[in-house]
Amino acid sequence: MSENNLTSYPKVLEIMKKYDVVIGIEVHCQLATKSKMFSYAKNAYGDSPNSNIDPTCLGLPGALPTINEECVNLAIRMGLALKSDIQPVSVFARKNYFYPDLPKGYQITQYDKPICFGGELQLASGKKVRIERVQIEEDAGKNIHVGATSLVDYNRSGVGLIEIVSAPDMTSPEEASDYLRKLHSYVVNLDISEGDLERGNFRADANVSIKPKGSNVLGQRCEIKNVNSFKYLEKAIAYEVERQFEVLESGGTIHMETRGYDSDKNITIGQRSKESAKDYRYFPEPDLPPLVVSKERIEKVRSQMPELPESKAARFIEKYGLPEYDAKVITSSRINSAYFESLVNSLLGKVDPKNISNYFMTDVMRASKVFAEEKGISLDELQQVPVSLENSNALLSLQASGTISGRIAKEIFEEMILSGKSPVEIVKEKNLIQISDETSIAKICEQVILENPEQLAQYLSGKEKLFGFFVGQTMKISGGKLNPSKVNEMLKKLLESKK
Repeated sequence: MSENNLTSYPKVLEIMKKYDVVIGIEVHCQLATKSKMFSYAKNAYGDSPNSNIDPTCLGLPGALPTINEECVNLAIRMGLALKSDIQPVSVFARKNYFYPDLPKGYQITQYDKPICFGGELQLASGKKVRIERVQIEEDAGKNIHVGATSLVDYNRSGVGLIEIVSAPDMTSPEEASDYLRKLHSYVVNLDISEGDLERGNFRADANVSIKPKGSNVLGQRCEIKNVNSFKYLEKAIAYEVERQFEVLESGGTIHMETRGYDSDKNITIGQRSKESAKDYRYFPEPDLPPLVVSKERIEKVRSQMPELPESKAARFIEKYGLPEYDAKVITSSRINSAYFESLVNSLLGKVDPKNISNYFMTDVMRASKVFAEEKGISLDELQQVPVSLENSNALLSLQASGTISGRIAKEIFEEMILSGKSPVEIVKEKNLIQISDETSIAKICEQVILENPEQLAQYLSGKEKLFGFFVGQTMKISGGKLNPSKVNEMLKKLLESKK
């Protein structure tokens, strides 16, 4: 078994001794534009139902679509990031199907001539997943079910999307999740999408099949539709692999179908038989001309692209001296990297960037994890850092100036999260200002030495590791308020005098 095939799902691991797991993923990513793909209607989340609509996105007679040029630029940006071939000419098509959330009875998308072909995405393991295509299309509306009543909100109808289709190159639930996380970090760092999984503006369909180990013939695939969580994607794929294995081992046949994932029961459920291209009766959109993209436009988009996570991580390592692990974690999220760099810039000359990284990777990330768990989402899905920049800046400044010790800083951080108060307020209220006065420090150090004659004798006999004991006791008596470096200096001086 190759290293890439390893999985933490025991049943899947056992199945993989006999079968190869084959996974391809289609991602639908809402584009961060002010208006919709083919109309001037507002693109906004959370507004009153059916308030952001117009005749075009509703498909009313006589309404004609127009191309949102910013959507095209964002699609080109995605293609460049994935090393795709940007097509000089691409064509919009009508995909015909009937569903309550599709007011026109068809979706404007791209079919045989999308804007991007090919490309790749490299996972953290080093494995490269091939990209088959990136295409532009419009989103459907949203069905809302209230008891026995079904309502339709068309605010989302017509919002610009890109669909990113991978080759079936992934071989485990974790690889699929890693791929989705990496792609998500691309779209948010490149300002292509807000990437809010909870709101559904980044969602994935996973095509899963299994085949006898080593066989060149792919098994029949099933599509798990609209998964909007990294962890749920893993679990859904693991369940589906197990389900298909049981069907095949019992002599049954896998039928191509669309399935949904029930996160409460951790199962996939058959929804409908999977449509093929002919079922959708694709034909060129008669109201839109071919989309022509010049080399000049591609180069302009390239010149205006924000940093990719990989290049940003490399810059953080070189410029700020961060460990590689820290740099990769911080830059995987646009929110985190912007927060970190803002802190570095505001504390320039006061605090070493590596100390800021240590603070971020321990205290801030721990707070973020708790905040994410409370919301029932993963760290990658957070849309904000749960600690204000102002408070982080103030806390690190107080520590750098010697006003508080590192130990006290930890206590203040916890109080800051619980109460929402600023570090300065907490320091004043609890009288936590660090003691640096040598006379006061010498008095406490002398007390600790006198109260621990046994440890003193051992230290003087050569057990110098006990120095840490004296430091710890001194800080304990003072409630962590003494200046640590001055405590070390004073204890060395006093202990040396006892020899």
